[in-house]
Amino acid sequence: MKDGKYISHLLRRISWDDLDEKYLRNLVETARAEDIEGAGLKELPKIAADITTLSLTPKITARAKLATRVDAVVCGMRLVPMILEIYSDLSDGESCSFEPFVRDGDKVERGRAIGEISGSARVMLQAERVILNFLQRLSGVATCAAKFAEALGDSNTKLLDTRKTTPSLRVLEKYAFACGGGYNHRMGLFDRVMLKDNHLAAAHAVSGETLAEAVKIAKAKNPGYAVEVEVDKMSQIPPVVEAGADVVMFDNFPIGDLKDAVDLVGGRAWTEVSGGVTLDTLPDIGRSGADFASTAAAVHSSKWIDIGLDFDG
Repeated sequence: MKDGKYISHLLRRISWDDLDEKYLRNLVETARAEDIEGAGLKELPKIAADITTLSLTPKITARAKLATRVDAVVCGMRLVPMILEIYSDLSDGESCSFEPFVRDGDKVERGRAIGEISGSARVMLQAERVILNFLQRLSGVATCAAKFAEALGDSNTKLLDTRKTTPSLRVLEKYAFACGGGYNHRMGLFDRVMLKDNHLAAAHAVSGETLAEAVKIAKAKNPGYAVEVEVDKMSQIPPVVEAGADVVMFDNFPIGDLKDAVDLVGGRAWTEVSGGVTLDTLPDIGRSGADFASTAAAVHSSKWIDIGLDFDG
């Protein structure tokens, strides 16, 4: 039967407290360096500054609201004060404060003010684009993930993400996916054994005894870690289940075969559907009784959410 000791690992949502603040600050500092210092260019600018904002008289104060232009699930709110702090540290004592009106994961209607920034106009203007880039990207992922999760209806199937994430933004995109109501698959190559088609092909383990042996070896070498194996035909299911696979992934199975595949596993392992997971197929996947449906679409095909920074007066 399914091994309950892995449930907290297989069914998890990372929270903001799981994220490394130092890593996030480095991301923000890199974004700032791109915008102000020309980071990434071989030939750096003559003046490393926001030359437009510096033309304004210093010490001007302002107040502005962040507002969504469309219905959305908001994500990235807790990055805003961090971004403002980093810009303030390099602005000769000028600073800003931020008052959030919503929390990450909240659903908001079009036109809703989600927070207010007040303080130095210079800091606000320099930080505006980086703030909006993070908020728009992460809210887009959260909003799309929410739509996919809702498509599963009242089934027991849980929506999972994948490792198909933007380089360097994985923890934030997976956090956004969780804010949208999904759950997080493995974070990297380090926290689950996952025997996919290329691993099995490289080991010449694609059917029968060789496939079962690959699972047994993985289990023996990695005690304490869940072992997941990808199958693409019904005949592969019995040997991997008998070998002790913790999770069986049905890769690109026809929708009509999913319930039979789940029944063949018979509750002896967790089941995951991958490939062909869309808003249209998710209701049928839920009805199949699979434990999980994994998709990268909520990350790689999500649209940025239109969020603006509107100055008062």
